[in-house]
Amino acid sequence: MTASSLRALLALSCGLVLAACGADDAATPATPSLSVSVAEPAMQSLPRRIPASGSIAAWEEVVLGVELSGQRVASVAVEVGDEVREGQPLLQLDTRTLAMELRQAEAALAQAEANLTVASANARRGEMLKREQLVAASEADQLIAGELTAKAQRDTARAQVDSARLRLGFATLRAPHDGVISARSVQPGQVVTAGAELLRLIRDRRLEWRAELPEDALVQIEEGMPVRLQAPDGQPVTGTVRTLSPGLDSRSRTGTVFADLPAPGGLRAGMYAPGEILLAEREVRTVPAAAIVERDGYRYLFVLGEGDVVAQRRVELGARSGDVVEVREGLEGDERVVVEGAGFLADGDLVRVVPTQD
Repeated sequence: MTASSLRALLALSCGLVLAACGADDAATPATPSLSVSVAEPAMQSLPRRIPASGSIAAWEEVVLGVELSGQRVASVAVEVGDEVREGQPLLQLDTRTLAMELRQAEAALAQAEANLTVASANARRGEMLKREQLVAASEADQLIAGELTAKAQRDTARAQVDSARLRLGFATLRAPHDGVISARSVQPGQVVTAGAELLRLIRDRRLEWRAELPEDALVQIEEGMPVRLQAPDGQPVTGTVRTLSPGLDSRSRTGTVFADLPAPGGLRAGMYAPGEILLAEREVRTVPAAAIVERDGYRYLFVLGEGDVVAQRRVELGARSGDVVEVREGLEGDERVVVEGAGFLADGDLVRVVPTQD
């Protein structure tokens, strides 16, 4: 066999092999890339939510101090975090000087009352002598006026006693309300001045959430709307919108929402907490949250088409509730979406639909 005949035989053999392979490929049908479950969108009533973040603050934080100056602190009865009741003693000043002032005032009162007794007797005698014309009228009037002077001195002494007792009462700083001590800046032995901050009290242990919102969101919020926050330990905390700031910041164009937190849980004053404000419910189109695929910063659904071929569809989401999420744009009501297995698909994949596992 010549070389040219051998080359012709090899070419013919290769052609037959390729033809056979092409025939096999044409006969083999396309196979699904993945088994998936699908679901139809549903109309549900979901509350609209406005996400926000804000600081946790005391509803009313009372600054406590004493009304006396130059007095030494004898003892402090509370620490930061202690719960106190209204009227409970919190701090005690040294009362020795104040007690001495009270005793002096009481002694002056006793002397004034004794003087009044003598002046009253002289006034009665002067009135008698004046009636019987035994003394000059001017002398009798002086005796009568002496009683009035003694009464005024007695009243002044009484006022000084009351003042001394009041100052002695100021030596004990008491809680003006129920609450919890949030700050302490005083130590025993310290000499204090009137009006200086010594303690801080969160009134009624009541906290609130202060969230900053833009004007377009602020106009949708009303007093009494529920809010939901998340504590650092992951536990949800609920509250209610108490009021809104009457004006907006001229620079940022934002306003503040003040929400009461009756049961703050793990939240503390000074924390920064994310949350949301729940508006009125409305009918929306929802899909299972598991059907949402996030890629390149966008959200997608895979819609099941003819021949079980899926199409990737970019969507805009809205409110989320439990295991469902609102789809605002990008989906028609009668389309079915892939739920289980959506994260492994690409646009145009052929899939095999299997029943949803309950």
